[in-house]
Amino acid sequence: MKKGLAIAMFLISAVTYSQQDPLYTQYMYNKLAINPAYAGSHEVLSVEALTRIQWVGITGAPRTTSLTASTPLRNPRIALGLYTYVDKLGPTTDYGVMGNFTYRIIFDNSKLCFGVNAGFKYYNIDFASLKAKDPGDIELINQVTNKAVPDVDFGIYYYTPRYYVGLSSKHLIQNQMSVSSTPLPDTDVSFSRLKRHFYGIAGAAIPLSDNLVLMPSLLMKLVEGAPFQTDINASILIREIFTIGASYRTNAAIAFLVEVNITKNLSIGYSYDIWFNALQGYNKGSHEIRIGYDVNLFDNSRMLTPRYF
Repeated sequence: MKKGLAIAMFLISAVTYSQQDPLYTQYMYNKLAINPAYAGSHEVLSVEALTRIQWVGITGAPRTTSLTASTPLRNPRIALGLYTYVDKLGPTTDYGVMGNFTYRIIFDNSKLCFGVNAGFKYYNIDFASLKAKDPGDIELINQVTNKAVPDVDFGIYYYTPRYYVGLSSKHLIQNQMSVSSTPLPDTDVSFSRLKRHFYGIAGAAIPLSDNLVLMPSLLMKLVEGAPFQTDINASILIREIFTIGASYRTNAAIAFLVEVNITKNLSIGYSYDIWFNALQGYNKGSHEIRIGYDVNLFDNSRMLTPRYF
């Protein structure tokens, strides 16, 4: 096989047996993809679109597109949301559609939220797209049996105007997904099991002056079969308009990010990852672009100004 394809197949194997969720560098702006209890936290209808192009220069490297939307209802204790994504890696494509329900306990200056995502995942392998050295390889002419399976996530999220913490677990029911069946008698169907993922998030907004706010944040990820991973970020918000920051992902990468609040409702973010793992010599980094838009459906007093989280 070509070098790029060989690397892609290595990555597919790694994903199958370790972390199966899309990777996001701008997790601090895309929390609904990590924790379903985050729904409604902007206190308005909030829509986030994100595209990630990972490991530029490697054939078949991951590419992810996601869309999240959430809003509190007229009853401020209830929030609803939606999380959809398409995650491509080599000949594989992973689709997900999750609907969200969040119940919020409201205190004087904070909220404690409990959220559930429920939906399905659909996994597809296109063996026909592979350019194999041996086209007759029995493993590459398998009859693919794509299958959608139900999926459930749960999260807890607590936040105030100055800080937040959250815990969540994804793929609670750990369904098996049939991948392929060999066209030979008395052979088994191959399976990939959704492994339960655990996430912890925390962040704060620390005013340094009238025009500067320090915003540190932390993301911790744990899943069976993969190393424990931590993303540590520190960003500076300037005049409530421009944010610049840097992140460190343990044993993997460093990243730089910027965000611009074009209006009170519209923001655009960009991040660039520099990898220092085994793939360092084969790629030119990773790009991530995010667009967020808020729409006030109910009461103008609900929109927080400034809004840090």
